[in-house]
Amino acid sequence: MRFAALDWVVVGAYFAVLLGIAAWVARRRQQTAADYFLAGRHVGWFAIGASLFASNIGSEHVVGLAGSGASTGMVLGHYELHSWIILLLGWVFVPFYLRSGVFTMPEFLERRYDGRSRWFLSVVMLVGYVLTKVSVTVYAGGVMLQGLMGLDFWTGAAAVVVLTGVYTVLGGLRAVVYTEALQAFVLVGGSAAVTVFGLVEIGGWGELRLAVGDDLFDMWKPLDDPEFPWLGMVLTPPIVGLWYWCTDQYIVQRVLAAEDEATARRGAIWGAWLKLSAVFLFIVPGMIALGLANRGRLDLAEADQALPVLVNAVLPVGLRGLVAAGLLAALMSSLAAVFNSCSTLFTMDVYRKVRPAASGAELVRVGRWGTLAVVGLGIAWIPVMQVLATGLYTYLQNVQAYIAPPIAAVFLLGLLWNRVNATGAICTLVAGFVLGMGKLLLELRADSLSGFLGWLAGVNFLYFGFALFVACVLLLAAVSLATERPDPARLRGLTFRAPAEDAPRERTWTTGDLVQSAAIVLLVAAVLVYFS
Repeated sequence: MRFAALDWVVVGAYFAVLLGIAAWVARRRQQTAADYFLAGRHVGWFAIGASLFASNIGSEHVVGLAGSGASTGMVLGHYELHSWIILLLGWVFVPFYLRSGVFTMPEFLERRYDGRSRWFLSVVMLVGYVLTKVSVTVYAGGVMLQGLMGLDFWTGAAAVVVLTGVYTVLGGLRAVVYTEALQAFVLVGGSAAVTVFGLVEIGGWGELRLAVGDDLFDMWKPLDDPEFPWLGMVLTPPIVGLWYWCTDQYIVQRVLAAEDEATARRGAIWGAWLKLSAVFLFIVPGMIALGLANRGRLDLAEADQALPVLVNAVLPVGLRGLVAAGLLAALMSSLAAVFNSCSTLFTMDVYRKVRPAASGAELVRVGRWGTLAVVGLGIAWIPVMQVLATGLYTYLQNVQAYIAPPIAAVFLLGLLWNRVNATGAICTLVAGFVLGMGKLLLELRADSLSGFLGWLAGVNFLYFGFALFVACVLLLAAVSLATERPDPARLRGLTFRAPAEDAPRERTWTTGDLVQSAAIVLLVAAVLVYFS
């Protein structure tokens, strides 16, 4: 990208505002665990929704989605139309999470089941975050800055990691949420600029369709498609979405910071509105780049170069700086979210269990050191990522389909059915994790396998993910029914069949909440129909 002085001014202004917000937040007192890890449980719905969206969109997400738009078209839009699942977070899961008063998702599992599930999920989340979310985001960020601004890979990666780590360490979740509120709009503004200028350059929506062909506009691939058969896209992405949006600490921590159910639900609804834009802001630019390349108006050597090539081709000076700021926002918001989530998991699920008498100030101190440790581990893992990046990043797209099923099953059935118990939960979590990782290892060695193992290694990841979810549901039910019934008193307020109190609860939603939620569902359905 040819950066001019005005572009650097725009990027500099973005950083100045960002650091100003972080400094303002860091000056506020952070004496208790609730202050540091959950922003005192006083975050408003607007900041919650913007933070949900910004946490979700990372640098590899933006670049990868544009690349998929240039290679496979709209099919991965199924994953970006999970606004309806964000609504499930607000309407179904939030009431139980907030009533329980938990800090983390593993802590909720302990309330619902027992300590074994909490320990297992805590370890899986921490290891997974360091080896996937932190390392992939840092690596993709370094590559992005190298191509975007001409910075040395290590200089760019280390600078963003250190800067993000500093305000996350000092300000806790409050700094993360309020900076993400800014970053969400910088990200949307920059991406919208690329989409609009790109459509103008190619001649409009109709010309784009002519340039790339109708096939790329179809979200529903044939049943014999080797990668994304329509049946697999119907069955498995909702399971992955349920796990990601409703049970993953990385996301759910934002709604835990709300002061009440109504605020959390409205934050989820606002986040769902923002998520609706992802298909048009991140996939369509890749298709525009392909269309311009097909007409000989730009050179697109690789699909993943779609976004930077398009930005360089269609944006004027100044707006390039805005897009660069948007991509930096995507990188930093995701990185800050995972730093804070790892710190919360380690402090509240590991350290507090070892030292239950620890004071609030001690927990805050440990949380800050935990964030620094995650920053260090993420940087240390970069050399490994540089060696494995090409193969590993491809497989990381499948990992979610293998991690999600057991966790989604344990959380969902735990809320819906008060008969499932702690023994069933730990058996399901362990067995599901082993089966999922076993499938991933088979894929890594697929070329050397034959017979049944070779066949299993070649099973489409979407079909396997759904089969694993069904197996986990059956295992959870079978083991629970074969063992002791849970104590009803323990379940009070944690399942639909065990209300928090005998008296009817005050309604926490409005007609406007219902109307907005219905509108979002209808819009999702309309997009699925249009791109069919």
